[in-house]
Amino acid sequence: MKSSNEILKINHLRTSFRIKDSYYDAVDDVSLSLKENEVLAIVGESGCGKSTLATSIVGLHNPLNTKVTGEILYNGSNIVKLKEDDLNKIRGNDIGFIFQDPLSALNPLMRIGDQIEESLFFHTKLDEQQRKKRVLELLDQVGIINPKRVARQFSHQLSGGMRQRVMIAIAIACKPKIMIADEPTTALDVTIQAQILDLLLDLQAETNAGIILITHDLGVVAEVADRVAVMYAGQIIEIASVQELFNNPKHPYTRSLLNSIPQVERESEKLEVIQGIVPTLTKLSKHGCRFSPRIPWIDESKHEKEPQLHEISPGHFVRCTCWKNFHFDGEKGGSHL
Repeated sequence: MKSSNEILKINHLRTSFRIKDSYYDAVDDVSLSLKENEVLAIVGESGCGKSTLATSIVGLHNPLNTKVTGEILYNGSNIVKLKEDDLNKIRGNDIGFIFQDPLSALNPLMRIGDQIEESLFFHTKLDEQQRKKRVLELLDQVGIINPKRVARQFSHQLSGGMRQRVMIAIAIACKPKIMIADEPTTALDVTIQAQILDLLLDLQAETNAGIILITHDLGVVAEVADRVAVMYAGQIIEIASVQELFNNPKHPYTRSLLNSIPQVERESEKLEVIQGIVPTLTKLSKHGCRFSPRIPWIDESKHEKEPQLHEISPGHFVRCTCWKNFHFDGEKGGSHL
């Protein structure tokens, strides 16, 4: 039974990067919530703003060239407004982060055990002996054989799957209430992917943590997510339960993503693709439907001038009204309720 307790609330979040003398929105007016014991997947193509959203939640952007506005409400505080010292009390303790590339996230000059112990040193009152014992427990918990040996090793001595397990051990060391996993199975083979996902869900069952899963792999989403938020060009364009999204997708982008998944039962040998690419930050239109250039066969009048998220059924939100008239190129008719 999933909890209804809301543990994170994002309101009108905007993250802008400075390019030359202007700021451009990589995350544009995003509002989301995360419940206890829930897996919220955020999906979309590369460059749509998924990872920027994740790192904004824990304040990992350089304030010299980044502006973050809006609200990220956790435990009565707006994370956006917190000073660095206060943020450091939350990072690793209340919110764990599993980075996309563990090789670059891990310190190559520190032994694995010392890197895991670092979080325990800052956020717990355990003495040195207790911390060393906890490190070995964590390595065992994430499925690493011979924890004592691995604790003495450096990151370059480990395989990709083992490095990802170490990242998870660091993220869960203080039993955080929220885990953010940024593409945690990228570049891992299918067997290791399944093991990592099973591990995350097992850990969640133990701690009731809410998980934000950043991914472009819809197969992973179908397997582990409870709700899905689809991002395109910095905006959330559809939110629904995982069952609703896969069985009844509405936004043209969501339908195009699902249509591009290879299907064994399809007779056609042609792989479906989405026309065009995600626009760069400097080319993003501030008005109109941002997906309209990639579906030029849909008349401009079918799009909203200022697209909003509309709740078309309980818990199912879609941006813009173009979904009502969308059809794939070459097909006739539209999609109506």
